[in-house]
Amino acid sequence: MLNTAIVGLGWWGKTLVKAARDFSAPIRFVRGVTLEPETVVDFAAEHKIAIGTSFEEVIADPQIQAVILATPHSKHRAQVEAAAAAGKHIYCEKPFALSKADSVAMLDACKRAGIVIGVGHHFRLMPSMRVLADLMQAGAFGAIMYAEGEYGHDWLANLPADSWRAAAEETRAGAMTGMGIHVLDCFRDLVGPMKRVSALSKARTLKLPSGDTTTALIEFENGATGTLATTLKTPFVWRVAIYGENCWAESVSETRAVVHRAGKEPETIDLSKDFHLGRNLDYFAKACMGQGAFPISPAGILETAAALEAVFKSVDANGAWMAV
Repeated sequence: MLNTAIVGLGWWGKTLVKAARDFSAPIRFVRGVTLEPETVVDFAAEHKIAIGTSFEEVIADPQIQAVILATPHSKHRAQVEAAAAAGKHIYCEKPFALSKADSVAMLDACKRAGIVIGVGHHFRLMPSMRVLADLMQAGAFGAIMYAEGEYGHDWLANLPADSWRAAAEETRAGAMTGMGIHVLDCFRDLVGPMKRVSALSKARTLKLPSGDTTTALIEFENGATGTLATTLKTPFVWRVAIYGENCWAESVSETRAVVHRAGKEPETIDLSKDFHLGRNLDYFAKACMGQGAFPISPAGILETAAALEAVFKSVDANGAWMAV
């Protein structure tokens, strides 16, 4: 078992703890860090986690082998660098960083320390997305013509005004840091690195300084193009579609994929649910224990983070093309 500290015990930090337990990942949470310890007393008792308020104290603890960061995005660089310097393996929630430069510095720190770095991009592990990945691996698409991605919901539409997730410095370009980042990572996983981005963010109904809706046009390094749309105010929607010269396929839910081939009826593939969040944590823990590699390489982590920053820069420049 991997002795682990959870840093950040808001709703998502708690979700990560429960996901590791429910998937039976080889993770033992022994310490937790939160600035509001009085709010997690019952949760900590249930999961046998010793709670404190000091991140520095936790990474100085020799029994802690790994840290899982579920903290505000702007804190990730300093926390990753500090944890790496202390020799701790690190699982960092997405977005890994808000800039390419920060990502490079963080990954360099991890490389110097010789530790495992994992990131919370788990949508790529959904059963329907693995259908698309298998088709890609088999060469079924042929040349990729273009990609489409949409992810939106209204679950976070009524965040308290003082929530860090609503702060302009944490949630740039509408829903990109919370939702659109998943589409970017799936694009990178399936189509490849992105070359340049043109994006717009608009405040359609929510009073958010960074807007509530973002649309982006993407050019990939291999010449394919793509579109991405994400919003904080619509009923749930998830869709990623890859259009190839020979066929096209779409993930329309966690467990349903549809494959379209010339001259044939669409093939709908319904799959059993898989706990992809827990699986991602399991991959991380096993990589830390020398049982395989985390499925996203440092280069892949950097590519997605760089694409996210390009979206931010384009939005700030009213849609001008920005290099990734």
